[in-house]
Amino acid sequence: MTGSGTLHVYVAFDWGEQLRLDEAARQVPASRYELPRRRRTPTSFTYRPPPLHLALEPIALELPELGPVQAAAGLTLFDFGAVSLAMRVPFSLPPEALVGLAGALADPGALVQKALAVLQPLYQQLLPAIEDPCWQSDLSEEYFVFQLPPGNLDMASDVAWLAALVHLESAPLSTSEIAEALRLQLSYSPDDIFIADWGAAVLVDRDCEETLQAIEFANLQLLEFRHIDNRLDESLAAASRAIDPWTRSALPFWRIHGRPLRVLGELKVEANALFERTSNALKLVGDPYLARVYRLVAARFHLESWEENIGRKLEVAEGVYQVVSDQASHFRTEFLEIIVVVLILIEIILAFLH
Repeated sequence: MTGSGTLHVYVAFDWGEQLRLDEAARQVPASRYELPRRRRTPTSFTYRPPPLHLALEPIALELPELGPVQAAAGLTLFDFGAVSLAMRVPFSLPPEALVGLAGALADPGALVQKALAVLQPLYQQLLPAIEDPCWQSDLSEEYFVFQLPPGNLDMASDVAWLAALVHLESAPLSTSEIAEALRLQLSYSPDDIFIADWGAAVLVDRDCEETLQAIEFANLQLLEFRHIDNRLDESLAAASRAIDPWTRSALPFWRIHGRPLRVLGELKVEANALFERTSNALKLVGDPYLARVYRLVAARFHLESWEENIGRKLEVAEGVYQVVSDQASHFRTEFLEIIVVVLILIEIILAFLH
């Protein structure tokens, strides 16, 4: 059997705190992106607000088993500062060669470097539209979808082959690992199937742009959760360093709390705002199938665990903020008491002098 289909490559980056889409549209030839939809897909499945989409020139890639290829490419830009580069590569390979390609994709370093090189000029061009630009080139998320046409797959005999694709593993897998790789799957009709793992998925379907968009957004959301988590770690560490010298000071008068309070306050606002914008960007109301696709990929990405972890860190930030605020209030009370005592002493001394 020859495996013919399309390899979808998604690479997500975070460019800054916020991207002003209207200004970005004036900088590059991009347009508001309306999600493709099938007849069954309701209008409630949409981005809010709609991101910008920019068609790119084909990108030259060198892929194992395929050799030099020209990948069709497009870039989607979101208002919360994240971008997703989508590349599409058609293939026609025997199963063993396709498994070899999947195994090579387990190390996406070359693809990420290619994406960085392609997007760097665009990033520079869009700098005026990015608030607090900070592109960490070492922070990215990659995901691969092997899209196959219906009718060429036998789920009874092709399980090892499918498990190798979604696991991005060219070596043979054990029975238990095959079962784990194929554990999360769903179908809408007898002819289609979607199987997702951490690094890749197999999608047997035609005209499935809305399904691919749900997958791409879940990958982007994972990147943003990692970004928020990193920022929380850095900001909490910075706040701790700012607070520590004053908490150890023996002189209450010199315990200056303004800066730590400001750092923690900005952290809470920033993390909560980014968290809400990321979580609410894609509305899946009214389409149970697409909602299940998203939840399946989210389960593989452990997005719920990331969400809980971010929530806990925000609670820690809230607790630290409260402690520092209480310290500041206590300091002000102590300072006022000292002033009152000093004034009383001055008044007594003046009374004796007179």
